[in-house]
Amino acid sequence: MRSLPRLLTLLAVASSVSLSACALPYYWQAVGGQLELLRKRTPIAIVLEDPAMTSDTKNALRRVVEIRRYAVDELGLPDNGSYRSYAELGRPAVVWNVIAAPEFSVEPEQWCFPFAGCVTYRGYFEEANARRFALRLDAQGMDTYIAGASAYSTLGYFDDPVLDTMLTGGEEYVAGVLFHELAHQRFYIKGDSELNEAFATVVEEYGTQSWLRGRGEDQALAAYRQRLVRRADFARLVMDQQARLRDIYALALPPGSKRAAKAEAFQAMRAEYEALRQAWGGAGEYDAWFSGPLNNAQLASVATYRRWMPGLRWYVRQRGLEAFYAEMEEIGGLPGEARRVRLEGWAAAALSARQTAAAAPAPAGGGPGRPDSSVPRRPWTSQ
Repeated sequence: MRSLPRLLTLLAVASSVSLSACALPYYWQAVGGQLELLRKRTPIAIVLEDPAMTSDTKNALRRVVEIRRYAVDELGLPDNGSYRSYAELGRPAVVWNVIAAPEFSVEPEQWCFPFAGCVTYRGYFEEANARRFALRLDAQGMDTYIAGASAYSTLGYFDDPVLDTMLTGGEEYVAGVLFHELAHQRFYIKGDSELNEAFATVVEEYGTQSWLRGRGEDQALAAYRQRLVRRADFARLVMDQQARLRDIYALALPPGSKRAAKAEAFQAMRAEYEALRQAWGGAGEYDAWFSGPLNNAQLASVATYRRWMPGLRWYVRQRGLEAFYAEMEEIGGLPGEARRVRLEGWAAAALSARQTAAAAPAPAGGGPGRPDSSVPRRPWTSQ
């Protein structure tokens, strides 16, 4: 198996890093989980000839082949061995990510690793292990949240397989997952989870809309764009809640008073979500997110993906995908502060454009305001 020597090399390097006794079991479970994926993968071409494989799975994998080709030919994503094989895991997620934040802070904890750099989550290939780690953090007074992931990328270190966990959401979902994970392989900055996730999500959304429009699936495209509107509304709800909590946590109050104010703030957020839900016509795709207790870590699980997205979307609308890739490569070479200043400039431009569009008079007939004719129209939804 070609990737096994690479895995052993990476493990040897990781083991040479100064690790605590508590960190070593985490690395071993990560290696074991990765080995399982590599061991179970089979080239998609062979799976399609397997008489024991279900017709639904075969049809889904045939569409994966088309989407994978589209990712390379139309979106400029890596043409490598990733997502050209298939593995069945027989569980609801491939990894379970633990996100944590202090009781009185909305900023997530970070964990640093030899190859991925510092990230705002810690992933486990077994749910029980994730829950044990979360309980340890709970005992330290941290807010924690566990989220199952249907896919992930090894950033090109290995040829990642398509997983059965990725096929459960339908064609549109599969396309988004593939575009997102391949985007991580095209661009990734160690230690900048916010930018990495925003970039991959913007490519995911752009690619999914382009894919649907190219296939002439106008109804599916319209529905997807409506979901993106709701996703943006939900993200703003989360960001507003974080701002509200920052104000509370900055107050010189005793812990008990801060806890009470924190609880009231989350109650207010629930009421705001219900109003938002009604404005969506009763769409309840985020009901499960609100079904349990809310905390700082759960907010961070959303905010990590969203901070830079409006600015990145704005840039793609203005300049197109290839220019966007080139600009991101340049940004990736900047020091952290210079990178932040550049991204804040994009965010400000996106906000200004949105405010201008909102203030523009509707054209005769009551339709939406017309876009700037100097900017090419693209298969895109603005935030």
